[in-house]
Amino acid sequence: MMNIFKYKFKGLLSATIIGLCTITTAAQIDSLDQKGQSSQDAGLQQAEALDQVLLSGTRLMIPFAQQSRSITTIDAQQIQASPASSLAELLQQEAGVDIRRRGPKGSQADLYIRGGSFDQTLLLIDGIKLEDAQTGHHTLNAALPLEIIERIEIIKGPAARVYGQNAFTGAINIVTKSDFDDAFDLRLSGGSFQQINGSFTAYKSMDNSAHMVNVSRYTSRGYRYNTDYDQSSYTIKSTFNTQEVPVHLLASLSERAFGANGFYASAAATDQYEETQTSLVGLQTQIRKNQWIWTPRVYWRRNQDQYIYLRNNPTVYRNLHTTNKLAAELHGQWTHSWGTTGIGLDLAQTYLSSNNLGNRERLATTLFIEHRLEFLQNKLDIIPGVALTNFSDFGSFTYPGIDVGYALSRQWRVYSNMGYTYRIPTYTDLFYSDPTTLGDADLEPEKALAYEFGMRLKEGGLKLNAAWFRRDANNLIDYVKNDPDDLWQAANVRGLLTQGWEANLQYTLALNNITHYLQLGYTQIDDDLAVAPGELSRYSINSFKNRAVGQWRARWSQSWETTMLYKYGNRDAQDPFNVADCSLLYHRDRYTLRLAAENIFGADYSETNLVPMPKGNVLFELIYKLIP
Repeated sequence: MMNIFKYKFKGLLSATIIGLCTITTAAQIDSLDQKGQSSQDAGLQQAEALDQVLLSGTRLMIPFAQQSRSITTIDAQQIQASPASSLAELLQQEAGVDIRRRGPKGSQADLYIRGGSFDQTLLLIDGIKLEDAQTGHHTLNAALPLEIIERIEIIKGPAARVYGQNAFTGAINIVTKSDFDDAFDLRLSGGSFQQINGSFTAYKSMDNSAHMVNVSRYTSRGYRYNTDYDQSSYTIKSTFNTQEVPVHLLASLSERAFGANGFYASAAATDQYEETQTSLVGLQTQIRKNQWIWTPRVYWRRNQDQYIYLRNNPTVYRNLHTTNKLAAELHGQWTHSWGTTGIGLDLAQTYLSSNNLGNRERLATTLFIEHRLEFLQNKLDIIPGVALTNFSDFGSFTYPGIDVGYALSRQWRVYSNMGYTYRIPTYTDLFYSDPTTLGDADLEPEKALAYEFGMRLKEGGLKLNAAWFRRDANNLIDYVKNDPDDLWQAANVRGLLTQGWEANLQYTLALNNITHYLQLGYTQIDDDLAVAPGELSRYSINSFKNRAVGQWRARWSQSWETTMLYKYGNRDAQDPFNVADCSLLYHRDRYTLRLAAENIFGADYSETNLVPMPKGNVLFELIYKLIP
């Protein structure tokens, strides 16, 4: 009887949520008049302005619309309307991006692009590179609260020539808000699994400086045994000397403590526990002089990770790792009669202290140079470039590449890029050992030749991006074994050929005075892994074979807004899944009420390591904004 009641209640709850997310009254529609068309015009103007934004963290300052790469963006308006409550959840709405979560709210999640591994994707905040020499599992530890993000830039394909060796398959840059008009933003929310969340953000502009301070905390008792979490985030962003040469300071601290039931090792390891602490302090500015633009940057990133196999008995097995990265960068752009030249020098010193991996250190020095040429009345642009990197413990590597783009018309652009890319092993690959896993100190760096061909269309409210890509990797680092009872052994597998295609369509229209935003994305990937027959692989062959995302957002009036999100995924090692999320927003003066619901149809699925995801997750949020 209880099961019958549970399923009836689940069906009623799903139906109620769907109704809330999709319905509006005739009186509301009749009262819109020209608001829908005005909202559409504002949306088109915002999209047009975003196309002219410069890609962050690069030497050549080229607007998105003129890039010869697969680049997509998520703006602040999309972030607010999304059902997502964390960066990991938000990135799942993008084709070509694979986020594998172990539970909700992104307590632990891995980031993949176009079938690569979590060690092959680079995350940046305001152009500051956040790779972790210990392991790519910590990439998303520094993820910021969504409410302080202005936009997210997603660069797919080989980006080592642009950002360095960790951008093997792509990079994601989080751009924080920079509009510091005086305001206070308070957010309180609660929902499934005894979630209680709070966030406070203050913005203050002064005579010659501007400041933003955010404090956030998220807690939950967990959706099953030992999946509780307690997350805290503290962020300060300040701009000094705003009247002359602005100097930007960014400081953040993210602390996470969570039960890790089945997250690592095996599904039978139900009492695992983990705590992470990630901090970042960075200073940067931009100096313009004659034909030069110089961008100096210094920063310090620290990550501490404590893993306990038995939560209530740390003496059985415990790992404690601390990684510090100190870095300085100087990038320059020189505009002259022969085109535009970009140069850069990066210095990064890394220190690791670990009871399992030992004490390690590494100095990485990278020199960048690239040049942009334009021909045929600026319709054709060519950017050759190269990055040269020396690692104190692995030697020197070269990452050459070239981008080519041609504007067929004001609406159509075709492009292609090709480049070599490398990744040196993480310290976990080299030295880690536990009862199920063994590293290999003799691993060689990964290397690959990658290229893509793409096209881009922009016509009114329609935007279409499509690309075919191929990556031929050698010495790929994976964990393999020949028998299920063997240890996972780090190894350079013989090679992996990854190829596929993706398409992303966005369309904005006004229908019956209601503004609709439609987005459809699809990615298809084929992996040809050269391993011995019967050899088992932990990571390399578990990418999405087919991945589809669909999003519909409707602005019914100045007060009501709804979003429906659909996600489909198919991997070789798991059953396909279909997941639907939705959100409902109500704006009134200084208040916003938000209802967000994940997996509203109760799909039974996992994203990684056979960790089951919640069969539904509802969150109610109150947002209060005070403008003095």
